[in-house]
Amino acid sequence: MSNAHETVLLNEAVTALGIKQNGNYVDATFGRGGHSQLILSQLNNGKLLVIDQDPVAIETAQQLNNKDLLIEHGPFEQLEAMIAKHFDNKVDGILFDLGVSSPQIDEAHRGFSFNKDGPLDMRMDTSGGETAAQWLNQADWKEISKVLWRYGEEKNATKIAKEIVIYREEIKPLETTNELVGIIEKINKYSKKHPATRSFQAIRIHLNRELEQVENVLPAALNSLNPNGRLVVISFHSLEDRIVKRFFKKQASTGKYDKRMPIAPLESASLKIVGKPIKASGAELQNNPRARSAIMRVAEKL
Repeated sequence: MSNAHETVLLNEAVTALGIKQNGNYVDATFGRGGHSQLILSQLNNGKLLVIDQDPVAIETAQQLNNKDLLIEHGPFEQLEAMIAKHFDNKVDGILFDLGVSSPQIDEAHRGFSFNKDGPLDMRMDTSGGETAAQWLNQADWKEISKVLWRYGEEKNATKIAKEIVIYREEIKPLETTNELVGIIEKINKYSKKHPATRSFQAIRIHLNRELEQVENVLPAALNSLNPNGRLVVISFHSLEDRIVKRFFKKQASTGKYDKRMPIAPLESASLKIVGKPIKASGAELQNNPRARSAIMRVAEKL
């Protein structure tokens, strides 16, 4: 197992699942297995299905060699079909730890990091799909600008998008993270964060359909739970958390209409929200500063 990855809200998330020794559970974002290993340690005649679209994560899961472990490679929006494949009935708990794991960020060849030079990839699933370089070298400036603003709230989205198009047409096609960072730094000269933070986040979210996948999977996850089953979701930026918050609120409400929710409330609630959102403790933040943006929400199916 990699020592580079500190599992965020490890004990809090597994505790929130309310593990039963003979229960069936899903870790829909295996990553490097921190949550899964703790869940497995609490099972006795139970099963844990782990899902990940990253081939490296799947290799890590296979190394655990645990009789209670079931493994599926693919996007978690296929969760309902994967659960049906392995379980006769519904499951007792589902965990989502959204976003990018530390090893993915730290490995330069994955292309997620603006601090290390590497190929402009940014795919969670490296076995297929369009890379960041391929997309940036063919999309028009309007499309690039829209993505940078929508998913990164990048205030200079249009300037950056136009500069990318000029670079690829007048100098060379984009190939590396350093090339993209150089373009962005010319425009975001006075940013408090790293100048490329918002743009890299936006491109990654767009390429991997991260928000769309979250929107698609939450209803499927709720449908896949037994009564009293727990749904635990850890988000790392406001765009993801807003989707989770609104979904929970809608499914827990009866007869109250909220104009911020595009769908009217249900006639009867299908879940209850468990406790308040949880953030990383001060002690955890000292060991793992990347946990500072994490927020965990928990719901229980009625």
